[in-house]
Amino acid sequence: MALARSCLALLLCAWSLGALAADVALVGLLPGKALVVIDGGKRQTLAVGAATAEGVKLLALESGAAVFEIDGKARRVALGQSVVSTPGAERPATTLIADARGHFVVPGSINGVGMRFLVDTGATFISLGAADARRARIDASKGTPGMTMTANGPARVWRVRLESVKLGSITLRDVDASVHEQDMPVVLLGMSFLNRMEIHRDGSSMTLTQRY
Repeated sequence: MALARSCLALLLCAWSLGALAADVALVGLLPGKALVVIDGGKRQTLAVGAATAEGVKLLALESGAAVFEIDGKARRVALGQSVVSTPGAERPATTLIADARGHFVVPGSINGVGMRFLVDTGATFISLGAADARRARIDASKGTPGMTMTANGPARVWRVRLESVKLGSITLRDVDASVHEQDMPVVLLGMSFLNRMEIHRDGSSMTLTQRY
């Protein structure tokens, strides 16, 4: 009887561990290794082919990213980002890590074209410079012209809709944006994207969970 109870306890423990979410953040890259933070714990150094005690395995390194095996699935994590893998979860989520200045500057894509996003809750729309809009095959001339205020004063913009915006495991479609007449160093990830998220801030990390 005691042995049966012990076996049952072990099985319940294994089940509960398997049901937990794995939050994997990539915080650094070294030759043949990745610096990771699992579930908000201490920083760990993980070599290619090795696995953590939480069962997260490093499969490969890429330029500015790493590929992990999480819950039996290969997941690509960009430097400065994390993925949250929750068994049975219906809503995609991604966790962003702030830089030394406290800014969330992260890689993503618009219309399938890689971009550099700066999370900006003060921006009404996603805002792109002229060069980034051309790379994403956006014809601003077909948009609605208007004006917006910037740090350098009023600027001419065109209101457009983006086919797709991807950030980590989150992909939104048909998103409002504004294209500026001049180039911009980054794409401002404004409230036309963020309004469709649940946002949780915890120190230097920000978790976005898609609402719809």
